[in-house]
Amino acid sequence: MKDFIAQIEPWIGKEERIQLNRVIHSTYVTEHDLTKEFEEKIKQLTGSKYAIAMTNGTAALYCCLKSLDIGAGDEVIVPNLTFIATSNVVIWANATPVFCDVSAKTLCIDPEQIEKLITPRTKAIIPVHLYGQSADMSAILDIAKKHNLKVIEDAAQGVGVRFDDKHTGTFGDMGILSFYGNKTITCGEGGVILTDSKKLRDLSYRLKNHGRSSKGTFKHDSIGYNFAFTEMQAAIGIAQLNKLSKIIQKKQEIHDLYCKELYQLNDKFTRIELDKRCKPVWWFTSFTTSEKNNIKQFLLARNIQTRDFFYPLHKQPCYEHLKIKGNFQVSEEAYANGISLPSSYNLTIEQQRYIIQSIKEFYGCLNDTIS
Repeated sequence: MKDFIAQIEPWIGKEERIQLNRVIHSTYVTEHDLTKEFEEKIKQLTGSKYAIAMTNGTAALYCCLKSLDIGAGDEVIVPNLTFIATSNVVIWANATPVFCDVSAKTLCIDPEQIEKLITPRTKAIIPVHLYGQSADMSAILDIAKKHNLKVIEDAAQGVGVRFDDKHTGTFGDMGILSFYGNKTITCGEGGVILTDSKKLRDLSYRLKNHGRSSKGTFKHDSIGYNFAFTEMQAAIGIAQLNKLSKIIQKKQEIHDLYCKELYQLNDKFTRIELDKRCKPVWWFTSFTTSEKNNIKQFLLARNIQTRDFFYPLHKQPCYEHLKIKGNFQVSEEAYANGISLPSSYNLTIEQQRYIIQSIKEFYGCLNDTIS
């Protein structure tokens, strides 16, 4: 039996230990020099004018909504196929999430469906850049401009991803990145708000800092929260950013080998299409198959872990009280058929060949060899 192959795991090593030692020697553990360095590196990566480090990506999304004064009586359009944090933050802000189906090709929010959902109460759209590629920001920005809507990009999975040569998270009024443990790069936990607006930067900073514009004072101009970053998170993030180009290259190699070797199964095991305007970073390499549950169990019996797509939001048990109506066929079929294969930086060629051969075995292609 082969050793267990995890669906995803971070690449953590000596580089992170070196940066963490800087924190230990400095004795500053919360939002000091390394946090500023981390934010500067994020600005350099994304081209965003401002980057505000947050305790996690969910808190970052929430602060975006609050900074844009979105609350009771407002509606926010979100994709039906995403991690639940995207819609939960809308509810936390006392607004109403409106679920929009996704594109059958890219699985990102479908612009054609967005316009059908706009009402006089609609105040914002939250496109999600899913599984390593960008939503159609050109179409989304056109819709937002036409209807005077705010755009908050959930680029939690979009670190390094570009659309029309512009980094995800920098198209709308505000955007966020996430550095959770399974993301392309990690801080363990952590998030960043991106914006080019000084006003929105200042508002979001006050929200994360107990309603203050700076630390060290006990006069609070507004109600805020404690969404502080830590120097330990920043240290790991700095090391991870220094390795990002290698991670992106390896993720592309993993994606390319899966697609090349499984191409012959395309009518049974179909890869997700790429919008040609997008330069992706394949957080996961994903496929759809009518045999998802069977192949999951087949691979797990061979110590290969896979991952389901996100559960459609309109079917979430915690949202039953919302009595959601609509046609969500694409996201329902995506969940029913979608499977993500192991895609870690640490995945070896030998392990990937074993995964590919196991999939071919499942489909009866026993005589095929991997080049």
